[in-house]
Amino acid sequence: MDTTLRDGEQTSGVSFSVSEKLTIARLLLEELQVDRVEVASARVSEGEFEAVRAIVSWAEKHGALERIEVLSFVDNGISVDWMERAGVRVQNLLTKGSLNHLTYQLKKTPEQHFAEIASVIALAQSKGISSNVYLEDWSNGMRHSTDYVYQYLDFLQTQSIKRILLPDTLGILTPAESFTFISSIKQRYPGLHIDFHAHNDYDLGTANVLEGLKAGADGLHLTVNGMGERAGNAPMASVVAVINDFLPELEIGVKESAIYSVSKLVETFSGIRIPANKPIVGDNVFTQTAGIHADGDNKKNLYFNDLLPERFGRKRKYALGKTSGKANIEKNLQELGLKLNDEDLKKVTQRVIELGDRKETVTKEDLPYIISDVLASNAFEEEVLVEAYVLTNTKGLRPSATLAVRIHGELFEEHAQGDGQFDAFMNALTAAYTKNKIKLPDLIDYTVRIAPGSNSDALCETIITWETPTKTFKTRGLDSDQTVCAIKATQKMLNIILRDEK
Repeated sequence: MDTTLRDGEQTSGVSFSVSEKLTIARLLLEELQVDRVEVASARVSEGEFEAVRAIVSWAEKHGALERIEVLSFVDNGISVDWMERAGVRVQNLLTKGSLNHLTYQLKKTPEQHFAEIASVIALAQSKGISSNVYLEDWSNGMRHSTDYVYQYLDFLQTQSIKRILLPDTLGILTPAESFTFISSIKQRYPGLHIDFHAHNDYDLGTANVLEGLKAGADGLHLTVNGMGERAGNAPMASVVAVINDFLPELEIGVKESAIYSVSKLVETFSGIRIPANKPIVGDNVFTQTAGIHADGDNKKNLYFNDLLPERFGRKRKYALGKTSGKANIEKNLQELGLKLNDEDLKKVTQRVIELGDRKETVTKEDLPYIISDVLASNAFEEEVLVEAYVLTNTKGLRPSATLAVRIHGELFEEHAQGDGQFDAFMNALTAAYTKNKIKLPDLIDYTVRIAPGSNSDALCETIITWETPTKTFKTRGLDSDQTVCAIKATQKMLNIILRDEK
């Protein structure tokens, strides 16, 4: 079960819109092919209600209504009424899984709590809503009040429910405890369907899931990119890879090749950036940096493991920087369709290393310009030139840009407004290219940085990621002015698409 839209949305600063929730739910079920999705908490807000209604409406038309679940509460039927109005058919009822929570938060006896739970389950059943039951703080319950947990599970065996949901609410479990606690419950209650809901506070979420599965857990709760409260939940991408590689006897329906695209969409909607080193979905995890690694890959894929990027719809890359060797440079030149002799390759490699020492980022698309500079060659002279521009930013008026750009030897002048100076520049540029019936790539990422240790007068570096129907690439601009940096990076992009066209 994916709980990105419920538990994942509890990530600080995240709130999905109705359309975003619907889009993510559809991708999770249709593209990623998870079995179930927990989409919301009952009675939270009007926006939450509208999102659930939209998801339910879509699910009804596609035979997926039983795969949509909502967190509910022991609240005298208020949650059940909310779900009935929303059209939901599965509730995940939140109850107390530790005596500590029951005693100090609810101030009730087990018998009182069980009676109220039985009433909610019966009410839901009368409304055509099936029930799963969360044992909140279950991990602490197993550590400190095991008798209460068993007393509670004895009671739940008498109820009309589908699944017992066991959350490590505070992310406190070790892998050994995950195995011991779940195996003991499976041995004692072999007929119960047990879901394990791991959190990642000690960065043990994936390891705990692995041990939980070995212990006999029947289901898992995961989130895209490991989103969730505090340190988040067990991450979908890592867990799926672990199951497929280390527990081959378990068959799951999740489609590995869709993981990366869904992760990037959730990153965009949530505004929570994926760390570059995050396993499976991070920008750098399939990037070799050391030259010796690229050399080994050339000679027999010596630095490959079972986590091949193609499994997840990705490609291996070879970074350019101060640790780059000739093999790294050669790999990138091959992708550009370029070849240098040994002497020239050494010169280019040395320049890339020098740039890396200065903390400058070097992209594959920079190589033609570096070659031209190092070898004093005109082979890569820019054929598209932004010859002049004026940028204005005046209080009370929208920013505007006027530019002159030479394309195929012909000069075009355009003026446009935008939400910022660079946006206005891009709007004017788009107008010029529209006259040439050329579609510019989509701008999908824009980052600006100043090298560590620099001051406000230092050069800044702008790196823009562009996307065409056939590829994604980056260009870099360097200047003391941020907008000029972006314009320089854009001019490089214009020449790259011209070379691709040729």
